[in-house]
Amino acid sequence: MTDTTHYAVIGAGHGGKAMAAHLALMGYPVTLYNRTAAHVEPIGKRRGIELESFEGGPRGFGRLAHITSDMAEALAEAQIVMIVVPSSAHADVARLAAPHLRDGQIVVLHPGRTLGAIEFSHVLRKQGCHADVTVAEAETLIYASRSDGPAQARIFSIKEAVPLAALPAKRTPQVLEALAPAYPQFIDGGNVLQTGLNNMGAIFHPALTLLNAGRIEDTGGQFQFYIEGVTPSVARVLEVLDRERVTVAAALGIRARTALEWLKMAYDASGDNLYEAIHNQVGYYGIMAPRSLNHRYITEDVPMSLVPIAALGQRYGVSVRGMDSIIRLACIIHQTDYWRRGRTLEKLGIDQMSVSELTRYVNEGVRE
Repeated sequence: MTDTTHYAVIGAGHGGKAMAAHLALMGYPVTLYNRTAAHVEPIGKRRGIELESFEGGPRGFGRLAHITSDMAEALAEAQIVMIVVPSSAHADVARLAAPHLRDGQIVVLHPGRTLGAIEFSHVLRKQGCHADVTVAEAETLIYASRSDGPAQARIFSIKEAVPLAALPAKRTPQVLEALAPAYPQFIDGGNVLQTGLNNMGAIFHPALTLLNAGRIEDTGGQFQFYIEGVTPSVARVLEVLDRERVTVAAALGIRARTALEWLKMAYDASGDNLYEAIHNQVGYYGIMAPRSLNHRYITEDVPMSLVPIAALGQRYGVSVRGMDSIIRLACIIHQTDYWRRGRTLEKLGIDQMSVSELTRYVNEGVRE
């Protein structure tokens, strides 16, 4: 691919608007898609997005090639398709995109959460999509950003290294090569099991929110989420969930980063235990709690992140009682069945696979 690679950005939320504007400012032709036309109408009138940024970061008016709520139009010229929507919308986007994808296109989920690329590919197959499309996922969103207005976005920071994996992993090098001119920050993330099982939000977000449920409802989130919300007892629960995640990964032959290792790598924060390490992370000071329990830390992270990790544990003989208890608490509080709504192995089409079959699928693309 050349430097005139045409990008489609699917999703005009905080991350999607920032990515579309940044790509446009780098000189790429960009089509921005959002399923609700009214949401992108102000962008359409201006033909682009005004981007503000951190000192030395990208800023200016990013003129877009197309703004649309029609998926066929969004994908018509795209060589690389960037999916920047909540993971709970991945399956819907796959269903909408399936009839319009074509051979050679690259689809990247930002981020995949847990097993997002497997879900996306499974939905494409169920929809009868036979195009030779490469689906990949990033371990986390490359931007810390927000929407500053109807046609404005702001980037607070751009991560220096973001693991990425394609499905199958043997295609990861070609995805990294295609993205490198715009995003040299993406690095080889192993395979999609590895990127999915290194999903730290699955460990931190749901449990921390649920264990502070009373305080969130009483104060409307008027306390420091990580600093005041993580007491020694809460930290011990997070450590149990983290051990279960790492053990599930080990059962699949993957060496996942521990939460302590991640805090050291991402923020150079360390401690003798998770309580100390979190409180030694200066970036957590000032981050307030969610204003209510109707928040993506539960509604997205439980079904799309925690459920698939726990399901893998149950399938391959790992005790995940801690995770199951958090999932069940979320079900009770929200009066719903997150196990049924979430990414179960059956929904992903991998429920009958042995460890070796699953490994071969994510590495080589062979389904047995």
